[in-house]
Amino acid sequence: MDSFFAAVEVRDNPQLKGKPIAVGGAVNSRGVVATCSYEAREFGVHSAMPISKALRKCPALIVVPVRMEAYKQASSAIQAIFHEYTDLVEPLSLDEAYLDVSAVSRCNNSATLMAQEIRERIFTAQALTASAGVAPNKFLAKVASDWNKPNGQKVITPDEVESFVKALPVSAISGVGKVTVKRMHSLNLMTCADLQALSASRLRQHFGKFGARLYEYCRGIDHRPVSNHRIRKSLSVEDTFAHDLPDLESCLNKLPTIYNELLVRLQHAQQRQRLITKTLFIKIRFDDFETTTLQIPGTHPCLSSYQLLCKQAWQRGKRPVRLIGLGLQFNPPDSPEQLEFDGF
Repeated sequence: MDSFFAAVEVRDNPQLKGKPIAVGGAVNSRGVVATCSYEAREFGVHSAMPISKALRKCPALIVVPVRMEAYKQASSAIQAIFHEYTDLVEPLSLDEAYLDVSAVSRCNNSATLMAQEIRERIFTAQALTASAGVAPNKFLAKVASDWNKPNGQKVITPDEVESFVKALPVSAISGVGKVTVKRMHSLNLMTCADLQALSASRLRQHFGKFGARLYEYCRGIDHRPVSNHRIRKSLSVEDTFAHDLPDLESCLNKLPTIYNELLVRLQHAQQRQRLITKTLFIKIRFDDFETTTLQIPGTHPCLSSYQLLCKQAWQRGKRPVRLIGLGLQFNPPDSPEQLEFDGF
């Protein structure tokens, strides 16, 4: 979807059309931009940017609070359209999904025509625009989906793969962030053609385990299937405070609220799949933006365990705290469940 949260806000409030808007935290808080309109992006505003910084870049920015239920309703309706074409739908988030239509006979077996038709149906039903990438595999489809945004689509046929990936900038590869891009550029690796000049062992030497995936991606190879059974690996809740928490005691006082929200999210997640907890973890961000995390083994969430983690993590900085996050990590669903030992 194109600027999904912001687009829903414009759809529901036409007075916002054509204006720079950001969906996110309140102006007088430490919230961040969840997403923004394309008009706001022209000023350099982007997702995850602090609202205060976004307002400095764009003083006319209109900040709209998050309405998650409205986005979920729109997403559910869009997902329903996807499932009319194929059962092989792999959602990545509320506004993005992979569809495997290789065995679908609609639109004369044309994935290109199906993508066009789906986008038209989304606009007719939801008054929202979507962009699509059509390609032989997930990696290329993801890259193509960003190619002609907003409200466009890009097709990469099997015959075009070789020439397309050779010219592809390394920054367009899934999983390559700013740090990796900087390292690649320092090695004079600017495009996938440059990566192709390195052996798999050299890529692993420079980029660790990710090097093996890079060896395939830079050649347009991706064997991952579209899966409609996503396995949750972790779950977390965090809170950024309007005012710094000055000491450890104030941090501990905030834990029950965050902990209860974690339990609610866990309950909802467990309704969809069996989750076996293996680790409890905490994240603390201090007022100087230094962030620390700490974890311990555990088979179920426990407030006293998070309190212990909080005490230990706070000792690492001993400064005012601007953010606390609590989370869980899970074992694969086929792992044997470990029972806790309570002693004799």
